[in-house]
Amino acid sequence: MVLILGAILIATGIIDTGDESSEPIISQSPIVQPAVDEDGDGSTVNEIYRRSERGVVFVEARGRTNTSPFGLPDRGGDAASGSGFVISDEGFIVTNAHVVEGSRDVRVRFGEPGDDESIDARVVGADPSTDIAVLKIDIDEDKLDPLPLGDSSKLKVGDPTIAIGNPFGFDQTVTTGIVSALQRQIPAPNNFSIDDVIQTDASVNPGNSGGPLLDAAGRVIGVNSQIATGGSQGSVGIAFAVPVNTVKEVVPQLEEDGKIERPYIGVTTAPVADLARDLNLPAKRGALVQDVQPRSPAARAGLRAGRTRTQEGITLGGDLIVGIDGRNVASPEDVAAAIEDNKPGDSIEIEFLRGRTRESVTLELAPRPASAGGADPREGLRPPEDDDVLPLP
Repeated sequence: MVLILGAILIATGIIDTGDESSEPIISQSPIVQPAVDEDGDGSTVNEIYRRSERGVVFVEARGRTNTSPFGLPDRGGDAASGSGFVISDEGFIVTNAHVVEGSRDVRVRFGEPGDDESIDARVVGADPSTDIAVLKIDIDEDKLDPLPLGDSSKLKVGDPTIAIGNPFGFDQTVTTGIVSALQRQIPAPNNFSIDDVIQTDASVNPGNSGGPLLDAAGRVIGVNSQIATGGSQGSVGIAFAVPVNTVKEVVPQLEEDGKIERPYIGVTTAPVADLARDLNLPAKRGALVQDVQPRSPAARAGLRAGRTRTQEGITLGGDLIVGIDGRNVASPEDVAAAIEDNKPGDSIEIEFLRGRTRESVTLELAPRPASAGGADPREGLRPPEDDDVLPLP
């Protein structure tokens, strides 16, 4: 009995014989169930896919009047394709603005087996500054399965993610991953910045644009929009999704007005917190003006940009913004945050240091132009140094 029991323990690896050749090979089992979220609503990927697949659509845009920089999958001629998802029983669908940009004819198709029928879709509105567009289809309510919307503010790094879309035209493809990082910033189609973006390693590729990124309970937490390519033509495990809380803010305005007018100052700035002492700047925090767009509110108000560029890529000599309407400005992000609740035509007071002298000026905000223009595509932020982050086709 002792010999038999010993043989069993050795065979199962519980007793170490010291022979490396006999050590068991350990491998991780495939993940078939995402980690349960804080509400205890975790479901298997298959369950989430089955609940969500009727709410995800294939989007085909024809008659494009311009060439999208996002390299959408070619469907022949001047057509391109992407993804989208249903958000209401009234037939409203969310996708990326760049998917339908410049299109005269948009159609959607549901991914149910054997369903090849395309449905005409009307572009209700688009917001290039967040890369969100809203489509509308006329279809019976009982044929629609809107996807539930989650809360992207509750996300944590490491939370499970599920992407459903049509990469390279392969309908209803599902991939999984995790939240790799939060609060990323990516360029919008009009070259301004999109903030609070979700980074995920779920595999997304050309054709996933506009499709949903889901959490462990099957709720939409983002809209897949861009990837980092690393010089390749496909996914390398770094993708970006516009957060669903941005969608919740933008969609009602697009449904009502078809567009969103955003306030605009016309400056690009750089942070100084890590360089203030070394560069002998007049304050430890603030937004150092790098560029002032011609004929912008900032230019008319007399704000000045710097001229001397350092090895760190910072242009010195410009005004250092330290306050807007009584709010302290410690970084470029604070500039955008200070004006986001305003409208074009509103007046704001900007406090800044010019040399060692503290000054202030009042300017009237203008509507954000169709494109950022200039060297820096992101108002309030210094230019990105990595060209590898590309809009998701």
